[in-house]
Amino acid sequence: MTTFLLRLEPEDGDGPTVAVKDLIDIAGTPTTCASRPIAEAAGPATSDAACITSIRAGGGRIVGKVNLHELAFGGSGINPYTGTPQNPLDPARIPGGSSSGSAVAVATGEADVAIGTDTAGSVRIPSTCCGVVGLKTTFGRIPTSGVQPLAPSLDTVGPMATTVAGVVTGMALLEPGFVPGAPAPSVGRIRLPGAHPEIEAAIDRLLAASGLDIVPGALDGWERAADAGTTILFGEAARVHADLLRDHAGQLGEETRDRLEKGARITDAELDAARAHAQPWRTELDAALARTPVLATAGIMDEPPLLTEPQRLDTRAPNVAVNLAGNPAIVVPVARPGHLPTAVQLIGRRGEEEVLVATAAVLEAASTG
Repeated sequence: MTTFLLRLEPEDGDGPTVAVKDLIDIAGTPTTCASRPIAEAAGPATSDAACITSIRAGGGRIVGKVNLHELAFGGSGINPYTGTPQNPLDPARIPGGSSSGSAVAVATGEADVAIGTDTAGSVRIPSTCCGVVGLKTTFGRIPTSGVQPLAPSLDTVGPMATTVAGVVTGMALLEPGFVPGAPAPSVGRIRLPGAHPEIEAAIDRLLAASGLDIVPGALDGWERAADAGTTILFGEAARVHADLLRDHAGQLGEETRDRLEKGARITDAELDAARAHAQPWRTELDAALARTPVLATAGIMDEPPLLTEPQRLDTRAPNVAVNLAGNPAIVVPVARPGHLPTAVQLIGRRGEEEVLVATAAVLEAASTG
């Protein structure tokens, strides 16, 4: 089991223990991005990333740097170089990525809180696959200085934990003074084409049990937004890692290399057109969130695929459109008796994580009550 790439002795105290995705600088340790060419050249970071500075100031005790999908560029969490963290719900299935080690570290009790990054679902996918709670924050709310970029237009930092309360603890470490607000009085129910009917039915049962006012909704531009966000993800990643692709392609994992090569074929004009779609998509999403302050979708389209069939994971559909808009989103486990749990994704207004976590806590209580 390769959850941790580097173990650290936590500082004295009674603050929460924190696992950190090895995409984030911790002074005195190398940042490897779980990639052979980067790991072989990496020296110790000279300073903490901004988010680590906040965590230390808040009393968080860092226990180590955890594994990830190479370069954070993939949704399965499978890594041929560093190994693949074991999904605690079913070792035969993927842990999800890219923040695979972060999800597994909290799911197995090796940390109270984990810090991941989410560019196109990389906090929400592994949280869903491993049965924990993960928050993708509003774009720009948590500083990303000292975090290795993947697609700078989409990159965010966010907390993961076994409960909503744990995620609130993580947010308070990342942003001192963070406290939940009041839950949303109503939730808009968005159904994503392609989601398995049993997944949708489990989410519907939880929403009905929550006591919240559930309002049917629709987002006609979701698929187009997902296309645009995917173009930005691949195009920007290829530009960020152009030197790596040029000089060390043979040391990269096959999937990572193929993805970077695909991104390199995206023209500047195509990238500009995709970025131009962000504003009309935000306008549509804002209109839906004006009707209900929180929207609910599936967190994943089906069960986590087997390790032998990672291509079955549809990482694009539930996730990247939210990153394009810059809105926050949280995934909360949903029980399915006789099956692996799934998750509901709640999407909130930009800058309203306080409402989002409070609403998530209502669903969590309904799930366990």
